[in-house]
Amino acid sequence: MVRVSREQAAANRETLVDAAGRLFRIRGVDGVGVAEVAKEAGLTHGALYAHFPSKEMLAAEALKSGMQKSLSDVKASAGDAQPTLGGYLDFLLSRHMRDAMEEGCPMTASGSEIARGSAEVSRSFAEGFENMVAALAAAAPPQMTDDERRALAITAIAAELGAIVISRGILKSDPALADGVLETVRARLGYVLGA
Repeated sequence: MVRVSREQAAANRETLVDAAGRLFRIRGVDGVGVAEVAKEAGLTHGALYAHFPSKEMLAAEALKSGMQKSLSDVKASAGDAQPTLGGYLDFLLSRHMRDAMEEGCPMTASGSEIARGSAEVSRSFAEGFENMVAALAAAAPPQMTDDERRALAITAIAAELGAIVISRGILKSDPALADGVLETVRARLGYVLGA
């Protein structure tokens, strides 16, 4: 049996999580087998099971990682500045987030499927959601109370997720309407939230 260094094991784990995240966002957790994830990662399914005792644990980790990446991408797009509420909305309601499913926020790709998943996957989803709420709340106007900032963040995230899901669903049959959904939700949120 070939032993790998700790560094290589960590790299293999990250490669597996990234591959699983891409595949799960495109086809859903139920639509992807562990052998396919391992193949996408360039590893064996034995290597996958060495890191994750179950597909559900892999799904939970991929979901958590994907949600962290979405927040990191928004922060990176702001450069050295703190991301604004408008910056979050522009990023999350973009055509790119809608069209590049393999790169987009896993909440929009997996939301309905999470309800059928394990408690572990649900915990990852809840943790990622709370992190997103905290990030958007931090970008809300400072004169708001903490409760108002949290409510604003939850409203914005729910509207964004719904807009992306609807826009994806109608894109093939009516691209103009699909774009209009994103533009309308962004404009209305901007108006209501002052962003």
